[in-house]
Amino acid sequence: MAILKWDPFRELEEMSERLNRMVSRPGISPAVGQAKEVMTVADWTPTVDISETEAEYAIKAELPEVKKEDVKVTVEDGVLTIQGERKHEKEVNGKKYHRIERSYGRFVRSFTLPDTVDEGKVKAEYAEGVLNLHLPKSEKAKPKQIDVKIA
Repeated sequence: MAILKWDPFRELEEMSERLNRMVSRPGISPAVGQAKEVMTVADWTPTVDISETEAEYAIKAELPEVKKEDVKVTVEDGVLTIQGERKHEKEVNGKKYHRIERSYGRFVRSFTLPDTVDEGKVKAEYAEGVLNLHLPKSEKAKPKQIDVKIA
């Protein structure tokens, strides 16, 4: 077991980062491009994973208890936007809540796309509360291998 020196400022910094994630405005991960501020205020922000292969970028967004018809994905002027709403359960007589920690309401996430994305071929799949977006790279962005013959 390693002995770590206690740093009160590290704990404060970690708490500050968690608070910032909870109240931050929807934006973009630097992994995909530059940030573009969204002017719409959201009630909550779904988490996403962004990955890249030689052929495409992929975005996986967690949208638990959000119906497919309540999700809208748009691509306009190099910006991909995911928006929708998770609706709160209607109150039931005789049911008493002791704690509500999950967020409900509208959400918006926007991502500035790299120039290498072929916007016309973006595909979306939605199953079991997970939105999978496939952003294929254009042909000019894909690496090409050239065989060099040595004489």
